[in-house]
Amino acid sequence: GFEPERRGSHPYLGVDFRTLHSRAESAGTIPARRIQRLFSFQRHLLSSRLLRGAPHLNPLHILDEDYCGQAKCMLEKVGSWNFDIFLFDRLTNGNGLVFLTFNLLNQYGLIELFQLDMVKLRRFLVLVQEDYHNQNPYHNAVHAADVTQAMHCYLREPKLAESLTSFDILLGLLAAATHDLDHPGVNQPFLIKTNHYLAALYRNTSVLENHHWRSAVGLLRETELFSNLPAEDSIERQLGSLILATDISRQNEYLSRFRTHLDENDLCLGNASHRHFVLQMALKCADICNPCRPWELSKQWSEKVTEEFFHQGDIEKKHKLEISPLCDSEANTIASVQIGFMTYVVEPLFAEWARFSDTRLSQTMLGHLGLNKASWSAMEALYKSHNNDKQTLTDTQALKQCQN
Repeated sequence: GFEPERRGSHPYLGVDFRTLHSRAESAGTIPARRIQRLFSFQRHLLSSRLLRGAPHLNPLHILDEDYCGQAKCMLEKVGSWNFDIFLFDRLTNGNGLVFLTFNLLNQYGLIELFQLDMVKLRRFLVLVQEDYHNQNPYHNAVHAADVTQAMHCYLREPKLAESLTSFDILLGLLAAATHDLDHPGVNQPFLIKTNHYLAALYRNTSVLENHHWRSAVGLLRETELFSNLPAEDSIERQLGSLILATDISRQNEYLSRFRTHLDENDLCLGNASHRHFVLQMALKCADICNPCRPWELSKQWSEKVTEEFFHQGDIEKKHKLEISPLCDSEANTIASVQIGFMTYVVEPLFAEWARFSDTRLSQTMLGHLGLNKASWSAMEALYKSHNNDKQTLTDTQALKQCQN
C-alpha cells in the first residue's frame, strides 16, 4: 500500500508563487475549509429525501430536489456530443460534477450492483468537487465534469459497450471525475523550477498526475466508499494507472503503443489488460477532446486554457523565471496556441482513435476538429496581417472579423 495525500496538502496558487513552497495551508485556513465542507454536505443531505424517510430503491431520490427542471432535461441527453457542460453547471448552481457523475453511476446500474452507500457516495463526490479550485480558469470542476461526460460518450461506443465490464465502467467514470483533482493551475515544469515539495515527493515524474491520484485515493479512504468491496486495493491501483496515463509528457509513448496494436490488429478486448489500455486511451481522448467539440463550446475551452497558461507566464515574468512554452502572452495568441496543440497533440491521437472506433461519433469529432482548426487559422492570419500593418488586434476583434 501507500500513503494517500491529505486534503489541503497542496496549497492554492495565489498571485505570489512563493505560496507553492508552503507544505500546507495556514492554520486558520484548513479549519475554515473543513467547516465549509461540513456545511456544504449538511445542506446537500438535509435537502434530500433520504433523510426524510424516502425509499432507497431509486438512487435519484437523493438528488430530486437538488435539480431544476432544465438540468433534468439536459441529463436525458447526457450522451450527446453537443452537451453544454457550461450551461449544465450553471443550472446546477456550480454542482455539475456531483450531479452528472452521480447520474451516470446510477444510469449504468453501478450503485446497485456494487452496493454503494448513497450517503458515502454523495459525500465523496461533494469532496471531489470541492477539491477542484474554481479560481483556475481551466483545470476546475467544470473541466472534470466535461471529461466525465466525454468518457461516458466513449463508453457507449459499440466496441467498448460490448466488451467493458461494470468494474471497467466504474473505474473509467471515477478516473475521469478525479483525473485533475486539486490541480494548482500551473504545470509540472513550474513546480519543478520553483522547487515545490510535490516535485521532490514524486521525483519530478508525473508530479501532477501522481498528486491527483493520491488525492483521489485519500478521499476514497476517508469516505470509505469502497470499504465493502474486496477489491479495494485493486481499485486504487487501477485508478492510478488510468490517471497517470493523462500525463501529456508521455503522450508519444501511449500513442505509439496504440498505433502498434492497431497496425498489428492484436487488441483483444476479452483480455483485461487490453481493456484497461483502451480505457487509458479513452481517458486521454476525453481529457483533451475540447478541440473536437462544436465551435461554441470548443472556443470557450480554448480561451480558458490559454488564460491559465498566460497567468502562469505572468507569474514567471514577475519573479524573473524562465517563461514556460505557450505561457508568454506577448509571444503567443489563443489561435497560435490552439493550432499547435491541435496539430501536434490532438490530431494524431484522434486519428488513431478513429481507426480503433470508426463510428459516427469519431467522424463527428474529426469534423469539428478540422473546422475549429480552420477557424483558428483564419484568426491567426488576421493577427499576422495586422502585425504587418503595425496595427494591434485583440482576440475578440479577430474573432468578429472571422465571423463576418
